[in-house]
This record gives sequence, structure tokens and C-alpha cells, in this order.
Amino acid sequence: MRHVLVRAKAPLRVSFAGGGTDVTPFPESEGGVVLSATIDRFAYGSLRARDDGRISIESIDFGLSLDFPAAEDPAFDGRLDLVKAAIRRLSIDDDAGYDLLLRSNAPPGSGLGSSSTMMVALVGLLREYYSLPLSEYEIAHLAWEIERRDLGIRGGLQDQYAATFGGFNFIEFSDRVIVNPLRVRDSIVNELELNLLLCYTGTTRESANIIADQTARVEKHDPTALEGLRAQKDLALAMKAALLRGELDSFGDLLGQAWAEKKKMSPLITSVLIDEAYELAVRHGATGGKVTGAGGGGYILFYCDFTRKHRVAEALEKLGATVTEFSFERRGLTTWRAG
Repeated sequence: MRHVLVRAKAPLRVSFAGGGTDVTPFPESEGGVVLSATIDRFAYGSLRARDDGRISIESIDFGLSLDFPAAEDPAFDGRLDLVKAAIRRLSIDDDAGYDLLLRSNAPPGSGLGSSSTMMVALVGLLREYYSLPLSEYEIAHLAWEIERRDLGIRGGLQDQYAATFGGFNFIEFSDRVIVNPLRVRDSIVNELELNLLLCYTGTTRESANIIADQTARVEKHDPTALEGLRAQKDLALAMKAALLRGELDSFGDLLGQAWAEKKKMSPLITSVLIDEAYELAVRHGATGGKVTGAGGGGYILFYCDFTRKHRVAEALEKLGATVTEFSFERRGLTTWRAG
């Protein structure tokens, strides 16, 4: 196993509708559904074996490096705990040392599922290194368990499964998770790419705080929060149908409706900056849009007819936002040996 070089990449995702219905306790009581797709932004990992029985970790995103003996059980102290937790779960050879290098195309807290996607990439790296017989469902579930149970980080289920499976998916959550891959025609995917815009607000957020507030409202049976979550399920179904039929104008309108319903789940989901960017985009021709994660900052996804898309982009850039186009990525977690 010495002198082995392993690589991994897992795609980030945009969530169209249903986000929040995958967060406990809602899926256990009413069942959740999410419509999402992975894009050409990735979490990357590289693992190079070494002979001295030490593990070194370098995270480009956080600007942090760690080094410790492979036989040592690393303490959770707030420094790269996600990586330490994955190593704790998957290491099967206390004497095996290696160098880990990790980086992502999007910052943590951006709303593209970057933290969970990095966990999937990490699990994939260690599975490849140790030749572990893990299926896609097992990888996604293990990534979720490490984040939510081992580390106690609040959040849902969708990101780990989206990153592992890749592509367009309609994912169901109840007592188990079922990933339904969608066969979206290439012409529809091409048109959708042409009419979508990602707007980075320039601010990230701690999603756990928003999710904690949403969870508390569900536990208290807050009627507004529950109304928003139930509407998310209906909209996810409607958007799936519009997507498969190629009814993209309807899809764009439903994206805006999904945002209106999402805001009911917690007052922390939106902000003055998000509201200003949204109103500006609609005024310049966007049909609809929504934040791509828990809310409070990060990326906003806008649907705009291609003939007006440049005007929307110019207006958002004048506001100080960063606007980018993207392509969809049909592959999920990918691992390989490079040496």
C-alpha cells in the first residue's frame, strides 16, 4: 500500500426545491423530497501514502495544516474535525501514514453543499485507499453519519446523496433514502444551462443556526414553517414534471415560488442583501430564483431567459455580487489511483 497515490472528486449541487424537508424531524413524520442537480464545481482530494507512520492534512479552503502519528486518535478541537472524523471511522491500519490535500471550488457556507461534498470525497478517498467494499448508498449514508452523528453538525440528508450519485435526482426521505435519477434530455439540459445564472452574494453563513431555528419551529408545530415545508414537497413534484417535459418557463416560475415558500420556514433564511439582489434580478428580467442552500447568504440561483440574462448579470454585478454561469455534471463521486 506504500507509495500509492489516490485521487477523488465529488460534484457540488444546486437544489431546486424541497430543501428543508430532508432535515429531522420533518422527513420522519411527513416524508421529504428534494429535486437537485450536480454542477461543474467540485470538492477535490488527494492521498499519497508515506512510510513514516504519520498523517498530514492540508486544507486549501481553510488555510490549515495538521500533522500527527497515524496510531494517534486525533482530538476534535475545531481544526479540520471533518477530516479527523472520517479518518477515525475508516482507518483500518494504525501504521499507515499518508498526506491528504483537500480543496473545493466553493467556500464552506456558500449553499452548494461544499462541506458534505468534501466529506463524500474524503470517504471516497479512504475507500479507494483501503479497498473497502462500499456501495454508493453506503458511502452517502456513512458521510451523513460522520457529519450529523459523530460531529453533531446540524443539517439534512440531500447533499451527501447528491454528491455521491451525481446528475439530476429526485430524492425521497422517510425511514430510508431513495435516489431516483432523472433522464433529462440533452436539449433540455442545454437550454436550462443557457437560462440559469449563479449569483454569489459575497457572504457565507453558518447553516447550522438557520437549521436549528427551522427545526425548533417544526418541533413546536409552527403552522407557517410547516406550510412552507409542505409546499416545498408539492413544488419539487411540479418542478420535476416541468423539467422532464421541457417546460422551462414554468420551471423558472416555480423556482420563484419555491423561494417564497422556503422563506416561511425561518426568518433567518433571507437577508436584506438577498432580498435586494432578488428584487433587482426580477426587475431586470429574471423569472424566478432562490438561494441554493439553507439561506442567509451564499449563492442565489436565478432563471432568466437567455435574451435578458446579460442585463440581469450586469445589474447584479453593479450591486457588488459575483455572477457566473455553469454546466451540469452527470457524474457523481469519482475516485482513481494515479500511482
